[in-house]
Amino acid sequence: MEYTVAVVDDESVILRLVSRILSQEDIRVIMLNSGKALLDYMRIGEPDMILLDILMPEMDGLETITKLRALEKELGKQSTPVIFLTGEERAEIETKGLELGAMDFIKKPFVPKVLTLRVIHSIQLVRLQNDLTAEVYRKTMENQRLSLQIVKTLAETIDAKDTYTNGHSGRVAEYSREIARRFGYDPEAQSKIYMMGLLHDVGKIGIPDAIINKPGKLTDEEYAVMKAHPEMGAKILSAVKDMPELVTGARYHHERYDGKEYPDGLSGKDIPEQARMIAVADAYDAMSSKRSYRDPLSQDVVRAEVVKGRGTQFDPVFADIMLAMIDEDTDYNMREKDIAKL
Repeated sequence: MEYTVAVVDDESVILRLVSRILSQEDIRVIMLNSGKALLDYMRIGEPDMILLDILMPEMDGLETITKLRALEKELGKQSTPVIFLTGEERAEIETKGLELGAMDFIKKPFVPKVLTLRVIHSIQLVRLQNDLTAEVYRKTMENQRLSLQIVKTLAETIDAKDTYTNGHSGRVAEYSREIARRFGYDPEAQSKIYMMGLLHDVGKIGIPDAIINKPGKLTDEEYAVMKAHPEMGAKILSAVKDMPELVTGARYHHERYDGKEYPDGLSGKDIPEQARMIAVADAYDAMSSKRSYRDPLSQDVVRAEVVKGRGTQFDPVFADIMLAMIDEDTDYNMREKDIAKL
């Protein structure tokens, strides 16, 4: 397997020496005589390793590695491993170099065999680390896809209890994720709130179908049973130790911003942020979907209700995001099975 090493040194004698030593092991060498030359090369090249001299005119090795890392970040590249070449014995220079991301130091004058072995072993170590990282990522993605499929199946089971709300959990999950995206959550946080949205109603598994599907108004006793589902859901999901955030969506999605709802009567910022997002998404879907006791509300009515609940029922920030989503949905497609249009 061929390796490519960029060697950066202002002394041509050192460049030729290192090139001759490494070439004997079929290592391709790119010879560069300054930090600026390295940065120019890195815009198009991808060496396996950089051997970088510490003491160079105009731009020394420490400044060069600092600018290198900034450039790699700008270009979206992985950090290239760097080994410093130095004739210095000062501990502070080595410490600074390691802090800036150097992998190792090789002292001048160097022993050819030692130089070759350290370069090859360092490249092999980095490749092994990258391979392991890629494998862990692949396995994580496989597990997440499996977990998501299980969660979706469970959400469909929950929704099946209600004759009139097929797909409710999926829509709430989608709306919640879109609110989170617009609010500035990163993709990982968006995925978490999506899962929370899928399982926010898991506690309804323990609610009798007769209460869930009752066409008329619930009695006080029936409403008390229905109000127990957030706590039931939190208890069920507390067993999922790897995703403690699931409990948050299940327990708190019925809390109102003004503190007048259940189960804990929390208000304002005391309500977990994700639950405040899910709350407005849940209410939106309830209003825009057919229920056992009414048809879907018109978009104008739904919008008016969100405005009315802004700052009382809903966090005003997330209510405003939902209102923006409604205003963009000119054909009222954001309901029922049209969540793909988000």
